[in-house]
Amino acid sequence: MKTTIHIKGKEYQTDLSNPLDISIPLENKKGTLAWYVKNPIIEPVVIDDFVGSVKKGASTNFNKITFYPHANATHTECVGHITKEFYSINRLLKKFFFLAELISVAPKKKGSDCVITKFQVKEAIKHENLEALIIRTLPNTKEKLNKNYSNSNPPFLLEETAVYLKEIGIKHLLIDLPSVDKEKDDGKLVAHKAFWNFGSNPRLDATITEFIFVDNTIKDDLYLLNLQIASIENNATLSKPVLYKLKSHF
Repeated sequence: MKTTIHIKGKEYQTDLSNPLDISIPLENKKGTLAWYVKNPIIEPVVIDDFVGSVKKGASTNFNKITFYPHANATHTECVGHITKEFYSINRLLKKFFFLAELISVAPKKKGSDCVITKFQVKEAIKHENLEALIIRTLPNTKEKLNKNYSNSNPPFLLEETAVYLKEIGIKHLLIDLPSVDKEKDDGKLVAHKAFWNFGSNPRLDATITEFIFVDNTIKDDLYLLNLQIASIENNATLSKPVLYKLKSHF
């Protein structure tokens, strides 16, 4: 289903019948994991003699799901992740389609860390007037779909990188890591704070999506991003970012 859309004063053609899902699903007792917590648990509801399972005699499958939004599967978060005030991603994210670019970056060694620098991101971005940026880290293997990142010191963004993204107008940052910040940083969270302009004038309409997975068959390019979220009143919620290829009309 080909359609013509207008974004930032330009006309593009896209095919909405060919979505490219870059989310990692929430699965029972497996999947991505971080922050020293357990895998999700999906199990039948048990109330007295009732067990919510058709296999066990119920008329329907009625499950309870226990999970950690920041640690299990793809999730999107708002500035409420780091503020004393309560902010809900469900209330702050009011638009769901964005002009996005996918870039691939191999984090650089810096001491005992692997980091994503401002120079790397600046060199990789080929388009202007972007609303969203998707960062795929290299090497990119399917191990990311089930990896436990706890106590592994995964790659992260330098503060200068987050500042640069804010300065060029990126409102929605998506990355295939458990966090844009270092796993153990004594609570500094410099990349989160820089991207959200933390302080007296935070960017309430900016989001960070972590734990995505971009298959190698999806090429670095310009895309239409549909950032779908679950309607949960929390600072973060499970999400389903989907890409659509774009062809520009000049």
